[in-house]
Amino acid sequence: MNVSSVTEFVFRGISCSHPIRHLLFVLVLACYTTIILGNLLIVVTVNKEPCLRQSPMYFFLASLSIIDAMLGCVAAPKMMADLVTCGNTISFGGCLAQVFFLHFFGGSEMLLLTLMAYDRYAAICQPLTYAVTMNRPRCARLLALCWVGGFIHSTTQLVLILRLPFCGPNELDSFYCDVPQVVRLACANTYVTELLMVANSGLLSLLCFFTLLVSYGVIIATLRGHFKEMGGKALSTCSSHLMVVCLIFVPCIFVYLVPFSSSRVDKMASIFYTVVTPALNPIIYTLRNHEMKEAVGRMQGRREGKLKPLLQSFVDEGMRV
Repeated sequence: MNVSSVTEFVFRGISCSHPIRHLLFVLVLACYTTIILGNLLIVVTVNKEPCLRQSPMYFFLASLSIIDAMLGCVAAPKMMADLVTCGNTISFGGCLAQVFFLHFFGGSEMLLLTLMAYDRYAAICQPLTYAVTMNRPRCARLLALCWVGGFIHSTTQLVLILRLPFCGPNELDSFYCDVPQVVRLACANTYVTELLMVANSGLLSLLCFFTLLVSYGVIIATLRGHFKEMGGKALSTCSSHLMVVCLIFVPCIFVYLVPFSSSRVDKMASIFYTVVTPALNPIIYTLRNHEMKEAVGRMQGRREGKLKPLLQSFVDEGMRV
């Protein structure tokens, strides 16, 4: 039974130096702004363009952007507030909320990336049955399963923490709450808990990562003989997916597959996949995807086309006055 007496946790990862705090605030604010605006741009573009809206790949991409935006809101706002106010504490309930939503969105994103790899496999390796295999109702059901899987994963992580007693140390060597740092503060033997955490988070990340690599390996092998006809566009899309996969999975595997050690590299890796990666994803998908760039250009052109008559009417009215 949990007999915790700790009511708040203290973040030791935040520096006391004002210049460093100001620099970190600017960097986190830049990442957070990119997360919100970049992912919002992808969602709006996909929903405004009929040719993208009907595609399963872009349906999943818009869903990934929504998850990235939510994931970026788990730790970054609190981090920026602490950097401005020189605060470094979080309540016990707030810490558990961060753990839950971090793993809810993170787990859902891992499963969604695996689903996106399956979608590319079906589109490239089974083109004749792709329209039937990945119809919209089935895509919606598969996406719902990703969210359910993320919920089960995060609930399991939360239960692991709630079963532990916290009665003494309350300093976290991090900028936010996550399972590895919180578990180390428990007033009990956490060896079994950490093994369960490895099985839940580390092995899940590792298995999904290898599944993705195998899927894209099959896709590249399939494209090898037909590169001139269809390989360029498909390879560009797959390379964007692989970049995002590596940015998300490699830090997660590093943090959760070896939870018994603590280092500065471990701390930087955890910051990377919660703040930096959600900011890089929309940049990768918009800059390396020709259809997305063309759709954004068309949206900009339509907006300018609507503004020109309005500006001209103002000019004409001014000349008459």
